[in-house]
Amino acid sequence: MSILNNEKLLDRLASEYVLGTLKGGARRRFENQLPQSLVLRRAVAEWQDRLTPMAEFAPHAVPSAQVWHNLVRELRLQQRRERRATPRNWKSSIAFWRSLGLVSTALATLLVAVLVTKQVGPATPPPSYIAMLADDQSTPVAFVTGNPQQHRMTIKLVAHQDVASDKSLELWAVPKQGAPRSLGLLASDGSITLPLPDNATPQAFGLLAVSLEPKGGSPKADGPSGPIIFKGSWVQV
Repeated sequence: MSILNNEKLLDRLASEYVLGTLKGGARRRFENQLPQSLVLRRAVAEWQDRLTPMAEFAPHAVPSAQVWHNLVRELRLQQRRERRATPRNWKSSIAFWRSLGLVSTALATLLVAVLVTKQVGPATPPPSYIAMLADDQSTPVAFVTGNPQQHRMTIKLVAHQDVASDKSLELWAVPKQGAPRSLGLLASDGSITLPLPDNATPQAFGLLAVSLEPKGGSPKADGPSGPIIFKGSWVQV
């Protein structure tokens, strides 16, 4: 059965491919089908859009000494060091690389969990919505996370914006049809937390945009009055 006829399987394989946990023959078969299938390429691109922002802006984390100790124990690296001078036959080499592949798969899965939880801290639910906002040159400007459980969103500017004293940056949720909805004003540097309306979901508003407005925000009730200076897809993770 072709994976193109199984939407759930296709999505799972695409996510594992992007994470790097799809291995061996399954990965080769998936890669062989990519050039011929627009559906597969779109699924891979969607997962890249979901996961790349987490990797780009996750804070640096140094694993504890216990992590390395556990790896040494599980892989029996100390015993391997002691046998390093002993000639190794092809069977033992294959066994080593298989065990290393299994650990790599587990570590890749763990990495994604760490990237999400480190963004918000251990006591805070991970974000359900994310967006990477970029300018016309595709340069990342802001990273947005949304927690519907807590009814709030956090906007972190990763590139300082030179905003005149008589201007403001305003965040908008843009629906597929109808007028944009203002979500609030941003700081020109650093991060800010704003209320997240119940209906401001990626299903209802697929795009977030930031406009340059007069001080205090747009005077128009139905949308921005100034130019859109950066924008990005609002997606669910």
